[in-house]
This record gives sequence, structure tokens and C-alpha cells, in this order.
Amino acid sequence: MDTELRREQLRRMRGIATGALVVLAVIFVVMFLLQDAHPWAAYVRAGAEGGMVGALADWFAVTALFRRPMGLPIPHTALIPRKKDQLGESLGAFVEENFLSDEVLSGKLTELEVAGKVGAWLQDPDHADRVATQGAAVIRGALEVVSDEDVQRVAEDLVRRHVVEPEWSSTLGLLLESVVEHGHHRGAVDVLAARALDWAETHPETIHGLVEDRSPTWLPRAVDRLIGERLHKELVGFLRAVVSDPHHAARRGIDEWLSSLAQGMQHDPATIATVEEFKRSLIEDPRLRQVALDTWGRLKDALSEVAENPDSALRVSFVQGIRDLGVRVAEDPALTGKIDGWLRAAALHVAQGYRHQAASLITDTIASWDAAEASDRIEVLVGRDLQFIRLNGTVVGALAGTAIFTLAQLFLG
Repeated sequence: MDTELRREQLRRMRGIATGALVVLAVIFVVMFLLQDAHPWAAYVRAGAEGGMVGALADWFAVTALFRRPMGLPIPHTALIPRKKDQLGESLGAFVEENFLSDEVLSGKLTELEVAGKVGAWLQDPDHADRVATQGAAVIRGALEVVSDEDVQRVAEDLVRRHVVEPEWSSTLGLLLESVVEHGHHRGAVDVLAARALDWAETHPETIHGLVEDRSPTWLPRAVDRLIGERLHKELVGFLRAVVSDPHHAARRGIDEWLSSLAQGMQHDPATIATVEEFKRSLIEDPRLRQVALDTWGRLKDALSEVAENPDSALRVSFVQGIRDLGVRVAEDPALTGKIDGWLRAAALHVAQGYRHQAASLITDTIASWDAAEASDRIEVLVGRDLQFIRLNGTVVGALAGTAIFTLAQLFLG
């Protein structure tokens, strides 16, 4: 509940309890003046008198918990401000002994069967997506924590061990052959063709400039312009045909060239030697450190983007994997029991090792509070209920006062 709301409720209840005392005081004065003329008024006066005594006694008791009544240095008052540290120690010890003991923990952890519930919970698409979102946050955090220099050193060592030493031309050729065979490269060709078309359409002046720079000086500028426009139109038309026609001759030429390159990388000694030489020159280049660092930076950006993009293939696969895990955990009793056993053992170990620290958290937190702050917080928390004690004391006192006066009249006249 909001602290301000609790404080408002406390003020309201305090006003009601104080108002009841004031009402009884007024009744007492009036009945005291009327009791000689009206005998029944003495009974009401006695009830009001008892209620006032009960209200004042309980007001003193409640107030003495948090402050000195009317500011007077009365012994054993303002208990919470004076003894908050002892209260914190007692509360911490109580929690440690009664909530974190081996007997209580063992009994509760024996009843722990959460694996099946978690599995069923993970099967829900919304829940799986929520877990994936949290996983993405973990990925981002891990990427921020990992040192770039450490990653660079590890990357260089791995590259030298697994790239420089083995012969990779044949493997890369086989991979390229598979890519071409299944048409996986066509998406890249589409992108390149589309980008080339966009550039050609938006940069006609570049084509015109090339024609003017390479044409004979004696050729009129108007002719250069006409040739440039024609060349630009033909280039744009050619690229549009490549983009729109999936069976264009240029696309087939690319397929054939890639297939030939794949075969050469696997079987042609000259091509293999060229690839290996290129590999060694790349690895032995002194700029490798910067290349590795830049690559790691791009990889971090790519992983962050993929993790944050809810429509990315990695995110979709991650969510599906979580749902599949939930199905398996929920439907496999052996796996469920094993996971529950691990959780019980881990929870018991953590609780046994850190229960004193948990209790110390309570003790240290209360000890760090200012005395007035501690008193105010506790009063706001429970003060409303304590005001009911004042009301109960008022009612009980009034009933007791009436009963005592009535008995006195009956037996003592």
C-alpha cells in the first residue's frame, strides 16, 4: 500500500479516537451537572468517566511506543526510537531461527515441485517471448562486460590454429558449390543488383562525367552528352532487367562463374595455391589486430540488433526452443523429478550458507535508520491498527465504568 495512503488513514483513525475522547468529556461534564436532578444521569456520567479513563490510558500506551507523551521525560516511553537497534537484532534473529532453520527449509523444499509448473508456463507463447526478451538483455549485458582486448587475443590464436595451419581452399570450394547448388547466393545477387540499379538511377551525372573524361577532346560536348545519356539509359535498362528477371543471362553467368570457382578451389592446384596465399597474407598482415577488433565490434552490434529485433530469425528460433523445452519438462516425469531435485539441493545450500547474511540485512537496515525515521515508518505501518486499540479502550472503559457504578449502587446504596 502507498505510504501516503497509510499516513492519511493513520491521521483519520487518530482523529476518530481523539474525537471519541472529546465527546465523552463533553458528556461527562453535562451529566455531572445533571446527575443531582436526574439520577439516571449518574449512570451516563459513570460510563463517560470510565470511557475517558480507558481512552487516556490507551492513548498513553500507544503514544509511548513512538514518542514521549506531551514531551515529558517519563521512564519507559519512546520505546521504538530508543530501542530500534535491539528491535532490529531481535527481528533478524527471529527470522533466522524460525524461517531459515534447517527443519523449516527441509520441510518446505521437500514440497518444492516447480519444474512441471515452469514447463507448462514456458509453453505459452507470451511467456516464452518474455523469457527471450530477458535473454536478449543478458546477451547485451554480456557483450558490454566482455573485454575487447581479451576477445581479440583469443580470436587471433584461434585463427592461427584453425585457419592458417589447415588447408581451407577445398572446404570453402565445397561450401561455395553447395551454396550455388541450392541457390542461397541469389538473395545476395538480388541485393547487389537492386543497389546497383538505385545507384545508376540516382547518379546519371557520374556516367556523363566518365564519358566526357574519356572521349577525344575534339568531340563536341553535345555528342558527349548524348553518348552519356544513351549509355546511362542502357545501363539502367540492363540493371532493371537483371532485377526483374530471375533467369536473366547475367544471373546465369554469375551462377556459372561461381560454380567454376568452386570447382577450381577444390581441384585446381593454381586456384588452391592462390586461395591459400591470400589466406596467409591476410592472417600475417600487421593490420590483423585492427581487423579482428573491428570484426568483434560489428559482431557485437549484430548480436545486439538480432537480440532486440523481435522478428529476427534468431529471436524466433530462441522463442521456439524455449517452448520446446517447456513441453519436454512438463511431459517428462523423469526430467521433472531430476530438475526439482537439483533446485531443492541448490536452494538448501544457498539458504544454509547465506541465512545469517539474510538476517543481518534486516538488522543492518534497521540500524541504519535514524531513530525518528524508524519510529515514523513503524507508526505509519501499524499506527492505524493501534488507534483501534484506543477506540476499544474507550468502549471497554465506558462499559466498565457503567457496570462498576451500577454494582456499587446495587450493593452499597
